[in-house]
Amino acid sequence: MKELLRAAFTQFEKNKIPLVDAEILLAHLLGVSRKEIHSQGLDIPSEQLQKITDEYNDLINQRLLGRPVQYITGSAPFRYLDLEVGEGVLIPRPETELLVDRAIGFLSSAPDKDLAKSVVDLGAGSGAISIAIASEATLKSLKVSVIAVEKSALAAEWLNKNIAKYDLPIRVVVEDVQTALDGVKADLVVANPPYIPDDEQLPKEVENFEPEVALRGGKVDGMQVPKLFIEAAARLLKPDGILIMEHHENQSELIKQGLKEEFRLPQTHADLTGRDRFTSARRR
Repeated sequence: MKELLRAAFTQFEKNKIPLVDAEILLAHLLGVSRKEIHSQGLDIPSEQLQKITDEYNDLINQRLLGRPVQYITGSAPFRYLDLEVGEGVLIPRPETELLVDRAIGFLSSAPDKDLAKSVVDLGAGSGAISIAIASEATLKSLKVSVIAVEKSALAAEWLNKNIAKYDLPIRVVVEDVQTALDGVKADLVVANPPYIPDDEQLPKEVENFEPEVALRGGKVDGMQVPKLFIEAAARLLKPDGILIMEHHENQSELIKQGLKEEFRLPQTHADLTGRDRFTSARRR
């Protein structure tokens, strides 16, 4: 096993791929943890060694071609979750976990927190945000009803798989955010819309493998799609309801401009590296 890893490390180092990916792929193949692959007690029967070597080399080659490690293994960590992912759905990012923190913070600190709250997740993708909010709210004895809106039928397949995996009563609506949930009013809307400007260069593993519809926000400033999400949130929120939205680090002022007609008290929130990546506001 050590020889396999060393060979993978060498190839990944040459191609500027994180070395940890080699460990993740081997652990996935063997059905063990990353820690266990370094264990002296890990014994592979000699008759299986060639098969494992061939399969591991196939995984390594997929990664060298740029396929994201999450798509190869079929799973992506998010907070306390292990979500199923694959081609057609955006891979959840660690930064988005902070949006969930804000959402749970709002639900926990509301003066009427003992009353049930309605939450809508716009552009739900894999269900990372919806499932995290629903499961963590339950742990904190907060009553919530969650609706996940996703227009991509392919992404919605992964969304439904993950909801079923965690056995949560989340309603899925496969529809564009501009028309979804006519007549519904929510206490909280969360959103991670496509916001990357069309001409911004992305790493090849993102550009070539993840769905463009979940990434690109439009020409020049990337605000075309985020503005549609703001309009949808304004339509869906009750008076004084909260919107929490992720965005590009260069869009915070543009987001505030987009909010000024229908929202008040906009606040920009930084991610763990100090970049302005989230904005919250109250519906007028």
